[in-house]
Amino acid sequence: MTSRRRSRTGASNGDLEFLILISIRDGPKGCRKRQWFWPGRRGGLCNAPLLDWTFESLALAGVKEIYVVCRSHAEKVKAAIANSKWSRPNTGIKITPIVTAKEAFSPGDAMRDIYTHGIITSDFVLVQGDLVSNVRIDEVVRLHKERRRTNRDIIMTMVVKESGVMHRTRPRGETAVFVLDSKTQECLHYEPVKGYPPQSHAHLPREILSKHAELEIRNDLIDCGIDICSVEVPSLFQDNFDYQDIRSDFVQGVLTSDLLMKNIHCHVITDGYAARVKDTKSYASVSKDILSRWTFPLVPDDNHPGCATTSYDHSRGNRYLSIGVPPHLARASYVGPMTLLGPGSSIASDARVSGSVLGANCVLEQGAVVSDSYLWDGVRVEEGAVIEGSVLGKNVTVLRGSRVERGCLIADDVIIGPDAHLRRLTRVSKKRDQQADEEEDEEEDSDYEDAEAAQTDELRACLGPQSNGILWPDNTPDSDEDEDEANERINQRLLRLGDDASDLELSDGGSITSSESESSDDSEDEFDGNILGLSLSHSATSLMHDGTGVSVSLLADAQAEREFRAEVSASLARAFSEGHSVDNAAVELKTLRMASNVPLRRVREAVVAGIVDLIPIVSDSPARQRAEIAKVMDRWGELINLIGGVDAVETVSVLQEHCSQSSHLGLFGQILAALYQGDIVDEDDIRAWHAMPESRGSGEGAAAENMRRCWAVGRKMIEQLNEQSDSDEEEGSDGDDESE
Repeated sequence: MTSRRRSRTGASNGDLEFLILISIRDGPKGCRKRQWFWPGRRGGLCNAPLLDWTFESLALAGVKEIYVVCRSHAEKVKAAIANSKWSRPNTGIKITPIVTAKEAFSPGDAMRDIYTHGIITSDFVLVQGDLVSNVRIDEVVRLHKERRRTNRDIIMTMVVKESGVMHRTRPRGETAVFVLDSKTQECLHYEPVKGYPPQSHAHLPREILSKHAELEIRNDLIDCGIDICSVEVPSLFQDNFDYQDIRSDFVQGVLTSDLLMKNIHCHVITDGYAARVKDTKSYASVSKDILSRWTFPLVPDDNHPGCATTSYDHSRGNRYLSIGVPPHLARASYVGPMTLLGPGSSIASDARVSGSVLGANCVLEQGAVVSDSYLWDGVRVEEGAVIEGSVLGKNVTVLRGSRVERGCLIADDVIIGPDAHLRRLTRVSKKRDQQADEEEDEEEDSDYEDAEAAQTDELRACLGPQSNGILWPDNTPDSDEDEDEANERINQRLLRLGDDASDLELSDGGSITSSESESSDDSEDEFDGNILGLSLSHSATSLMHDGTGVSVSLLADAQAEREFRAEVSASLARAFSEGHSVDNAAVELKTLRMASNVPLRRVREAVVAGIVDLIPIVSDSPARQRAEIAKVMDRWGELINLIGGVDAVETVSVLQEHCSQSSHLGLFGQILAALYQGDIVDEDDIRAWHAMPESRGSGEGAAAENMRRCWAVGRKMIEQLNEQSDSDEEEGSDGDDESE
């Protein structure tokens, strides 16, 4: 523990303490979720402990001192810290583990425990132990300190990230409405939005409108789990024992309190990457983002947290192969794009793996197929077995002829098969040994007893005759559950890998909704005139108060859009004609956006349109046409992602919309191929766009018909990608004779 004198000295020198909260909140019951994804576990994320990814993220910001606060798995967390490369001498970072009381069941309890022991004596940065980020937190800290110099009542700055509607790290079950002062970015109102039941309105206190001339109401922000906090924050948790959650309790409590008189700000990042691995769905999403290199420089072949023991070679299609102990690729094996193979892994003849992460010493026997899955160290998939979109723990064995459908979780050391068939979203644990794990608490024992009691001959048959596992029952609602418990159970579905929740009507369905404000006298009466009901939108809106009344001005207003598009067109024209660098062009566009306060999608639309229109149409020479497209995309394609809020699916959607209404309709397929070749979009993005109902076009007229034509072109491209996978397999058969 750092002494008070040392902490004050550090603070005076400009160094902040970093507090990482991990393993504080109990996860949903079933399959030992806490043991699956606790951040210190080795092999957790792209073959490195998740906690090490967080350390890497903080190291980019020049962190000097880190406290790691945990409750469960304390000894394992300490061991993970000791094994981390950042615990070695001369790294310049001091990492201190802190174990909270067993009674600390929430982040609020942990903060109270920290306050009681006097651990934090200066301003600090609070991050969650499941963070993966390349954001320069030091810059956010600098801005926070500048605000504090003029207003000591600012106690927190929350870091949030702009997100496109379809971005895979945007949580469907846990979003929020942020109401910000447009000039100062002070957070005036925070309202969590669950995916279910569907919620169409947020409720804004009227007093906010009387005090602030211009507001932003935003539902397009991802909470990064990064907070710059003043030293008063732990004491506020101590004074308010009902504060359990950082956001829904503490932030809401501070913003609605008439007594505290404290302020909270937001820092909205448009560059860089930040996401949390909170559940199986975000685990898969962040893994894909790492393989897609959105997290650069935190990528497997450079700054990989496991680089002390393992390094990787990066090749076309975002394929990563271990260098120190290279994988064994047999004749006629196939390794598809977006795949990482750990040291000592082995792919037998006629085995296929794509879109997946394989840990150390994983074995795929002849004819085995693994797609969109995450296999930890020592997994063996025997002959003819198929794994789709699932997570398999260490030393799992899938015996011959077995099939694991999408969304399954199989815990460490489980054997299934032969000829087992695990249906979607199945969870399997190993049968308990006679001697229970010392760290298991009574609740976990009870969970296991319930699961064991629920086993039937039919369930055992699903696992195969040689299985040593138990199949956890579905989380079906109990008859005596109240409505809140039933809704929470449904929201948990939205966080599960492999569950598309297609049978549910959700608040955030992943498509752009109308931005029209829907406020009625009835809704005002319902809240005694103290709250104004506002419709939720996926993009920011602006509230203007002119002193005589309130008018809601949507940024999608046609005139404002025309003016913005004209400014962007002029900016792009200057960049194109004067040969500006892509970075400088991006900075100018961001400045325009800040001045105009338009949604990020509008910027993307303008940039895509400007780049596409720059391509000359060559009608007499297909080869020259391809060359012109390549020339423009090689020079300017990167600009699409540099404007912030990377969303490759939205990029394809915007390209389709523009081409369907322009003279470049016939070039849609070639431009999309150029984006793919330039790693601006990947295969998964194209497939996700093609699966969207909006991409098929609706209604009548030339534009709708052209949308359908673009969709048909996309279908052909997907077919070609599938054929390319087959041809790559044949090529491997002809050219890899020496591998066996």
